[in-house]
Amino acid sequence: MGGKRITIKDVAARAGVSIATVSNVFSGSKPVNAALQARVRQAAQELSYQVDRAASRLRSGQARVVGVLVPDLDDAFFTALVSQLEIRAGADGYDIIVASSRDDPALERSRLRALLAWRPAGLIVVPCSDALPAGLDGEIGRLPLVLADRVPPAGSVVDTVAIDNREAGEIAARHLVDRGHRDIVVAASSLAVSPIRERVRGACELIHARGGCAATVLELGSQAERGADVFQHWLERHRRPGAVIALTNVTTLATLTALARLRIDSPDPVSVVGFDDYPWMSARRTGVTAIRQPVAEIAAAAWRRLRARMDGDAAPPQRLVLQTSLQVRDSVRDMPSAGGSDLGPDPPDAASALPPARAVH
Repeated sequence: MGGKRITIKDVAARAGVSIATVSNVFSGSKPVNAALQARVRQAAQELSYQVDRAASRLRSGQARVVGVLVPDLDDAFFTALVSQLEIRAGADGYDIIVASSRDDPALERSRLRALLAWRPAGLIVVPCSDALPAGLDGEIGRLPLVLADRVPPAGSVVDTVAIDNREAGEIAARHLVDRGHRDIVVAASSLAVSPIRERVRGACELIHARGGCAATVLELGSQAERGADVFQHWLERHRRPGAVIALTNVTTLATLTALARLRIDSPDPVSVVGFDDYPWMSARRTGVTAIRQPVAEIAAAAWRRLRARMDGDAAPPQRLVLQTSLQVRDSVRDMPSAGGSDLGPDPPDAASALPPARAVH
């Protein structure tokens, strides 16, 4: 048929059935016997026909698509979250449309407009800031909506699903302090995001509560290569710490990269506790002890809440908080009871050249 766009009418003619039968086969709105289904699907395959899902949803008024917006698809945590949501949505007969805000509020607004244009049945959003994304205010109460991961500790006007970020920081810090570490760097991504602030708070408060312990907080950003540059710059100018707590999978990569560049081994002389739990962390010569986020459980909880809202649940917003766990491997060593850390070169006087950092004692 040359460059002509294949339509449902062409499929019906090829299969020798009515247009309504073809529509029922692809929409599932009415049962069609197996023989007719086979004829229709064979005709569609021969004609390379593609179902126009957006048009069919608009005609039927029934959306079977859910929008998912995350800050960064280069981040393995968000990619894993999307994958888990896709599995659960598919099991319930929904498709998902995924967009990334690239941690940019302006792009977040644009991506939300694009997702809303699909007239989705609901949205699952990981905001790029602590605030409800601009453009969603008018959707509250009209469109089923769940916020995941990056949610304010005090809750929200919609359902939220997140981990106990403060506890996660405490777990990492306790593991190091219990093994004798006294000089610890906390490698954060951005303190502008409340989950990261809560992880830092949990780690630093526990370290502070143990007399004689000190923590230095570094912001490494959300890009592993840039974070490695920042941390390497800091290591070259400061006393070498005894241990590092990395509070995201990106800062874990940044930390390990910076240490490798300077030929600093783990766990001796620098112990490392990472974040998230991916196969590469146990595939290294020295496996990385890490805080495990329950990604599958986060996705399952977010989907359950969204599905309930799509099915008409009008209960007040729920705040679901899940727990993390510690995966112990070989990247943390026991320190002598006297404590202390190995020292690198003395720092130069050029303090103004240092990357952003703050000390917590």
